[in-house]
Amino acid sequence: MITLILGGARSGKSTFAERIARAEPDVPVMYIATAEAGDDEMASRIEIHRAGRPAGWRTWEGDPADIPSFIASSEGVLLLDCLTMYLSRAFFSSLASEHGDEDEWTRAEEKILADVGKIFDACPATTHLIVVSNELGWGVVPATRLSRRFRDMQGRANRLAGTRANNVALVVAGIPLWIKGGLDA
Repeated sequence: MITLILGGARSGKSTFAERIARAEPDVPVMYIATAEAGDDEMASRIEIHRAGRPAGWRTWEGDPADIPSFIASSEGVLLLDCLTMYLSRAFFSSLASEHGDEDEWTRAEEKILADVGKIFDACPATTHLIVVSNELGWGVVPATRLSRRFRDMQGRANRLAGTRANNVALVVAGIPLWIKGGLDA
């Protein structure tokens, strides 16, 4: 089973995803962390997330390219937090994101989105994969090409994730609204 949790920054989406993960008693939880501490502020954010997780949860912080194989070999509840950080790392590692023409960027984006698809394809039927992702498309149109490319790619990735997920919730002001399927959490 796959559950997608969408929301804006600080909307409560990670808290809600963790509540869903906790709702399955006696099932091991693996937190798949996708953020990278590029500066002190981000390192502090990561530490706050770590400190807030239950002691029994394990954390995987490997190479993002290895996420599909890790998921395929896992069982229990897997909480991937978050797809936006995964995309950010892939986006900024591609020279085409900032310097490529539209054809180069289109090819790079297609590869990144294919890699996102592999995450969902890898989920075993006996595993509950919970994916957290940011909804970026409700703000103003970004002023730079780089920002517009990322926003558009994020929207396409969320759309892909939504079609693959059994359950999709949108979290606004800490309140979840099930827009596909639904769970008791």
